[in-house]
Amino acid sequence: MSATTTKASASVRIDPRGPRFGASITTVVLALVLVTGNVWLLGFQALVFALGALIGLAAQPYAVIYRRVVRPRLAPPRELEDAAPPRFAQAVGLLFALVALSGVGIGSGLLTTVAVALALGAAFLNAAFDYCLGCELYVLGQRFRKRSE
Repeated sequence: MSATTTKASASVRIDPRGPRFGASITTVVLALVLVTGNVWLLGFQALVFALGALIGLAAQPYAVIYRRVVRPRLAPPRELEDAAPPRFAQAVGLLFALVALSGVGIGSGLLTTVAVALALGAAFLNAAFDYCLGCELYVLGQRFRKRSE
């Protein structure tokens, strides 16, 4: 067995419906941030992104809700997916949330609004169309990395 095969088989596998559920909640939260300008809500969402990116998707509050409330009511997933792309997407979301918070810190409402709007757009694409921009960036990065090896 090669190192690549070993690494792939050791990766965390997740129900792909979980991140989509989380993206639905994220969409609502970020829309509320845009409408209300609530910095605490933005900070909470940044924390959610940080938990998913740094600790793992299972550590997120949205994942806990999915795992305890939603998934028991669903049929088992047809297949599981690698957690690395959605986890990378959480890191991208965290980056946008931190940029938005820095906009608050420096008094730039435009920077905050643009960063939140971009994160909201990505979350909406995932929630509504099952298209994860951060996941696609992850895959592109993997392809680029393999070509440069």
